[in-house]
Amino acid sequence: MNTPPSPPAAERTAGSCVRIGALVPLTRPGWVEAGQHLLAGLELAVHEVNDTGGIDGRPLELVVRDTAADPHRAAAAVDELARAGVAALAGEYHSVVARAAAARADALGLPFLCSSAVLDALTDRPTEWVARLAPAQSHGWQLYADFLLGAGHSRIAVAAQPSVYWASGTRILRDYLAARGGTVIELDMGELDPADVCDQLVENRATALLLLAGHPEPAVSIVKSVRHDQRLAEVLIGAPAGQPEFTEWAKLLGDDGTAIPFLRYLPERLSPLGARVETALRERLGEAPSFVAFEGYDTITVLADVLRSHGADPARIAESWPRVAVEGTRGQIRFSRTPGISVWQWAWTPVQVADRDPAEPGRFRILHTG
Repeated sequence: MNTPPSPPAAERTAGSCVRIGALVPLTRPGWVEAGQHLLAGLELAVHEVNDTGGIDGRPLELVVRDTAADPHRAAAAVDELARAGVAALAGEYHSVVARAAAARADALGLPFLCSSAVLDALTDRPTEWVARLAPAQSHGWQLYADFLLGAGHSRIAVAAQPSVYWASGTRILRDYLAARGGTVIELDMGELDPADVCDQLVENRATALLLLAGHPEPAVSIVKSVRHDQRLAEVLIGAPAGQPEFTEWAKLLGDDGTAIPFLRYLPERLSPLGARVETALRERLGEAPSFVAFEGYDTITVLADVLRSHGADPARIAESWPRVAVEGTRGQIRFSRTPGISVWQWAWTPVQVADRDPAEPGRFRILHTG
């Protein structure tokens, strides 16, 4: 690969510490709860690495920057973290933001292990500098489409806001379902309000509505409108992007937020490592950890292993992606080149379609796995 000149080791590791830059949405309009869970996982893993000797005796330090779901802010943070001498970048939840960070990391020659973002085209061109733990959007959303078809839904409306991420999801669903006799009806949330959505569902005879829209708004208002429209009592509401995973969803919607299937990236049963980490994350967060917290933990687990084996030189870290073999909380993590994906990809983390149980909203039901 073309290797930009690396800064001196003393700059990269800030003296005695080995530094990792962490990109996390911690303020609005970012999805703050997701950011808090991601950061909890990152911090827990750093704490455990340091409790077991750090990186060859040197402490691991996390340098956190709030992206606030802003691609420009994320790109600027990558520049700042590179100047601060981080050995690698970690994190980010929002796909459009991660895409901006990945492009800047690629240009600077700074390794980036993306924790959560799923957009297939994370970079415009193939890159050696970026690897990803989360499954590509096409993989997860095709599994979600299989679930919909298996549940008898072939006329599916999507309430979508303008964004690269939502447009990509709509395209994946439309292409996959069309090849299997299904239809996707696009409802533009730039033009419609929640009451209009209800009318469109009736007019188009849709049996399912997918929320491809921001949280909490307009997603929460759409759910309330559909749930309280007697014409739509049999319509399934779905949220493939994972909104119902988080406690805020349950607080805002109560019973209305149950039985809304979403994607989550967890195995049906956690390994002993996963169960131990779940307990520690629950204590740190004061609530059940989401899959995003596990993604954060696994990110640092991988980077710590790479740093111990290959040192803190950015070029050596990037060259190590295809040799990674690390036991994470959700299975063994290896990276490979996957058709249509421009970064090193874990193919694949476990995927579930789950929902909140109407009889017990704090409990999740697993509806489909892949």
